[in-house]
Amino acid sequence: MSNIIKIGIIGLDTSHVLAFTQLINDPKHEYHVPGGRIVAAFPGGSPDFELSISRVEGYTDQLREQFGVRIVNSPQAVAEACDAILLESADGRVHLEQFRLIAPYGKPVFIDKPLTVCSEEAREIVALAKQYAIPIMSTSALRFAEGFVQTLQAPNKSPIIGADIYGPMTIEPTQKGYFWYGIHTVEMLFTVLGKACESVMAFSNEDYDVLVGRWSDGRIGTIRGNRVGNMKFGATIHRETECDFVDVSSHSKPYYASLMERVITMFQSGKPVMDMEETLQIIRFIEAANESRTISAAVML
Repeated sequence: MSNIIKIGIIGLDTSHVLAFTQLINDPKHEYHVPGGRIVAAFPGGSPDFELSISRVEGYTDQLREQFGVRIVNSPQAVAEACDAILLESADGRVHLEQFRLIAPYGKPVFIDKPLTVCSEEAREIVALAKQYAIPIMSTSALRFAEGFVQTLQAPNKSPIIGADIYGPMTIEPTQKGYFWYGIHTVEMLFTVLGKACESVMAFSNEDYDVLVGRWSDGRIGTIRGNRVGNMKFGATIHRETECDFVDVSSHSKPYYASLMERVITMFQSGKPVMDMEETLQIIRFIEAANESRTISAAVML
């Protein structure tokens, strides 16, 4: 037990907190992620965000009663009680404020998507992490979906020349356009094409959005977001000599489990498994796409 990492949660307003706690705390779970234990949590919640505040009481009760998690009254109390932190608040607007409170404790932190809902705040979080030498990571779990990763890592494949990603694109007014559900498909696109996106153009109506990104090497990647019809995630990855199709939902292993494996690895090693510069560019991409959606013109990153 001395090697078990004590983990705390900040923000009990998302279903992720139950999914992650089950994966980490229940050794009988089919996809149990060993190495840590959720021991304390701060409920949080945003009063002006119905999908946040309406969930806090129920998830708080479940964590306390089903998993024996101690409920505390502040983010600082979580940091004091734990070795590592899952910052899970569903509202990306509060992430910087909450991170400021816990950064001085020097504990590694996973910040659930989105890192923030503006690039200026995202850069401040990264600066604070560097100041206090804190390993941090922020991503959508879709980046680590097993079928997606296996396709990208398949041997003897020709170079990738582009990608078309699709998924649900619910808009939440408090979360600035594409930051709410668009983050998932944007993460997938950057996983395929990497950094160095130069511009983005958004096309939108009541039911659908299409984002077109142009990379510095000339490659083009697209995102199709649906508010009606198909609500699945997937991708077509274009290569020089073939195309690969990925249906994210076709693999039995939950992508939450694949994500938590990477997070626990960071907690254990102190080394993030992702480049935060890419995360910063993802936030800027979404910010630029929101602007393009408003002005109906391409926006440079």
